[in-house]
Amino acid sequence: MLVSRYLCGTMQRQAEAPIPSRYGSFNMLVYAEKSSERMPHIAFVAEGFDPTGPVAVRIHSECMTGDVFGSRRCDCGEQLEASLHIAAERKGVVIYLRQEGRGIGLINKLKAYKLQDLGLNTIDANTHLGFDADARQYDCAIFIMQDLGIQQVELITNNPLKVEALRRSPIEVVGRIPIIIPPQADSRAYLQTKQDLMGHLLGL
Repeated sequence: MLVSRYLCGTMQRQAEAPIPSRYGSFNMLVYAEKSSERMPHIAFVAEGFDPTGPVAVRIHSECMTGDVFGSRRCDCGEQLEASLHIAAERKGVVIYLRQEGRGIGLINKLKAYKLQDLGLNTIDANTHLGFDADARQYDCAIFIMQDLGIQQVELITNNPLKVEALRRSPIEVVGRIPIIIPPQADSRAYLQTKQDLMGHLLGL
């Protein structure tokens, strides 16, 4: 079993079990430094997964408001659902990283929402609170892919920064699978900011 020497510390695979879901059948693996960790990183590995060729992989950062409660302020929950469908169809993997709010945590994310309601965009709200526009790291995802034996990926993303992060790693990016979610009234400004100021490939 691999032990991580990336920024995520001495993380390792702690447990796994099959999870039948409405998207398909997956094996769920959890990664943490200790087995007592209550918020481990997660890999959903689709039935039939084969690491010897290019693997469809989604690196998804936790968004409790969108993923769990269906918030329409963002498209995160819809991206997660679409990614699970793609992973099931293509025998791929969804990696769920516990870095809420682009790395600032749920409490600060809600504070950022309040600032957005006063007129700031998502980037300015984060920097106003003293954070980077995007504080996420992908070292743990790279470790998880190596633990799974993945060497080549088709990355399920609209974010060129994720592609660039992997290209600086031992994982080879051989393609990108777009995951376009039509904007809603409550998410349009947020998505426009992601496209215009963060370079996301959304085609708005």
